[in-house]
Amino acid sequence: MKTRKSVSLQISLSVWFTAAILLSACGATAASGKQAAPGSSGQPGQEVTELRYQGSVGSVTYPELAEDLGYLAPLKLKFIGNTISGPQDIQATVTGDTDFGGAFNGAIVKLIAAKAPIKAVISYYGVDDLTWTGYYVLDDSPIRTARDLIGKKIAVNTLGAHHEFVIKEYLRREGLTSEEIKQVTLVVVPPVTSEQTLRANQIDVATLGGILRDKALERGGIRPLFTDRELFGNFSAGSYVITDKFVQNNPNTVRKFVEGTAKAIEWARTTPRDEVIARYAKIIKERNRKEDATAIQFWKSTGIAGKGGLIAESEFSTWVDWLVKEGELRQGDYSPDELYTNAYNPYDKPE
Repeated sequence: MKTRKSVSLQISLSVWFTAAILLSACGATAASGKQAAPGSSGQPGQEVTELRYQGSVGSVTYPELAEDLGYLAPLKLKFIGNTISGPQDIQATVTGDTDFGGAFNGAIVKLIAAKAPIKAVISYYGVDDLTWTGYYVLDDSPIRTARDLIGKKIAVNTLGAHHEFVIKEYLRREGLTSEEIKQVTLVVVPPVTSEQTLRANQIDVATLGGILRDKALERGGIRPLFTDRELFGNFSAGSYVITDKFVQNNPNTVRKFVEGTAKAIEWARTTPRDEVIARYAKIIKERNRKEDATAIQFWKSTGIAGKGGLIAESEFSTWVDWLVKEGELRQGDYSPDELYTNAYNPYDKPE
């Protein structure tokens, strides 16, 4: 964040935001360089006070939790719809349909490589001892090794994201060539129907995590071929991104957003599980989106490796190296500071 040039500008963020909200009632324009949503900003030169975002059906995002806990105030969130695809979510941010979006870090690298002017600012999901994804086959499946997957179908929720990267990394580590990997077909299947599709023998491998994995294992008849945790251990896998222009024009807004989200992550990490689930259930009920909150009862952990969602360099360099191997990037094309920043995270302090 740039140093203010005069004492008069050294006003508290809370007071500054309150003034911006009052001015926004007069129909002023945002500093983001385009017409802002009603009530989202103050006069030219002031920062937006309302962030547009996409949510997820039946679950609570950390920004939503932060708002409910009061960590974002006076900043507000504006829900514009749901998404089940990280790549779509961050593309919506690039096009200006939302102010922030989240995706797998590898997908973020690919989008930046395509000249998208975005930067990751905080982790929001990952893999740990309790939260991970497995790639399952039927008990009687002849598939036992990576080589057995040649000519077979694996169900994923979307292409170009977490599961595609993990699957291809597994295949590569097991010795398959690029040409052999191309013979393994990834099929987009809604996560809620992946188990059924596997049991109907319409696919050979189902990608299952969370409640969908737990319920499938309860019913039996399936076994894991590999898991993302076996491959990579505990790590943060995805981040929220914001455009460079938005960061430049709204540094205080970005700092408040990251600060509140980071505090919400730590609240979820350190609060007893039953209390976290109860809070999530309350949020889902009060927002009245006519959604099923059953999955919330199976929440286990944040899965986020860094305190307050701090991003580790390896969580991006791993996927940069992967894309170099794939021939999609050249070695040295990007340095970490071009991909992510922890500058706005209050937990980015020396121990």
